[in-house]
Amino acid sequence: MGEAYQIRNQEMPYFLTFQVVGWADVFSRKIYRDFILENLTYCRNTKGLYLFGYVIMTNHLHLVVQQKDGKLSEWVRDFKKFTSKKLLQIILENPQESRKEWLKMIFTYHAKSNQRSGDLQFWTHEIEHFIKRHL
Repeated sequence: MGEAYQIRNQEMPYFLTFQVVGWADVFSRKIYRDFILENLTYCRNTKGLYLFGYVIMTNHLHLVVQQKDGKLSEWVRDFKKFTSKKLLQIILENPQESRKEWLKMIFTYHAKSNQRSGDLQFWTHEIEHFIKRHL
């Protein structure tokens, strides 16, 4: 993460935005939105995540979160890594997904310009965030 994207105070609530590469409209499908909601529930129940609010848009997420143990950066890393791998798998193995080839082309294109991504990239590596001192 560059200087502008560091979470400086790990104990504070943050407003975070996670963006799908190429602004691909992945979350226009219920199956992918449900996967994100299931993972947020899991993180609340087992990873010490306080979820104050969220919005799932067609191509990005907005979250207001805090991590109980003051490890918000670790949570962001783990959440993005797990959800990207699983969403790519679900999308590419979904026989009902009519946009599979188009999405794969977007994920492949963006991975080529980023050494950390492997063959496919789902999330952008930047995250936008703002400290919310009073909720």
